[in-house]
Amino acid sequence: MADRLPPLNALRAFEATARHLSVKNAAQELCVTPGAVSQLVKALELHLGVKLFERVNRGIFLTDAGQGYLPPIRNAFRQIADASRRIAVPANGGTLTVSVTPFFATAWLVPRLEQFHEAHPDIDLQVVTSKCAGRFLA
Repeated sequence: MADRLPPLNALRAFEATARHLSVKNAAQELCVTPGAVSQLVKALELHLGVKLFERVNRGIFLTDAGQGYLPPIRNAFRQIADASRRIAVPANGGTLTVSVTPFFATAWLVPRLEQFHEAHPDIDLQVVTSKCAGRFLA
């Protein structure tokens, strides 16, 4: 193995695949194709010079090397996330003003406001109703 670090995307693919024991589920989580995850894992195995997964029929499982590699990789990602949270500036939610017709507000928007607030508690949502809502002025 070279002295350089393995590619970060390959490590992410390995960790997600190991956690799910599924290339398909890892791909969905990472928003890439299963083929891309497979290629990243294969590249990591090549980089390390060791197999991390055994592939049998339609399933996979970690090899002894993969089982030993997973905890420090998972811990490293956890440390990166924790460090990032500690120094990140909190997002300023601010105010979002939505202008809609009264019918749209009562028929569609208002029933969904609680779900929006639960997902985005830092955003102050103001709903303005107007019969002219949706018309843009030049």
